[in-house]
Amino acid sequence: MRRPVHGDNCGSTTLELVVWAPGLLLMIGLLIAAGRVNSANAAVEQAAVDAARTASSARSAAGARDMAQVSAQKTLAAQGLQCTTTTVALDTSGFGVRPGQSATVTATVTCPVRLSDLSVPGLPGTRTVSHTATSSLDTFRERS
Repeated sequence: MRRPVHGDNCGSTTLELVVWAPGLLLMIGLLIAAGRVNSANAAVEQAAVDAARTASSARSAAGARDMAQVSAQKTLAAQGLQCTTTTVALDTSGFGVRPGQSATVTATVTCPVRLSDLSVPGLPGTRTVSHTATSSLDTFRERS
């Protein structure tokens, strides 16, 4: 009569862990990357809105550019987003429109977000996030 052996599956749990662990770690890394890109999208969108709104309160196109750049940088810093470089493109053609006519200013904020520090195979080193926002200039305010 043979006794049942409880050690027949010895090592199978370890083998399953070795097989499943890399896939699980890859999924966790991808979730972190998706969260980082999603948070960067929200921060860059807010920075574009703030830059356009701030630029629309300026008296001149040159002042609007400076104000938009500072505003976007402050918003991104407040959101905790560290871009490799930050670009703020501002369409100030609305400052050339005569007072009494409607005009707008448009800000586009571009931010490459670093993903290389996540060490997930197949991910690019950076992912560029860009958003555009428009704000109206005061119709009856003098512009230059």
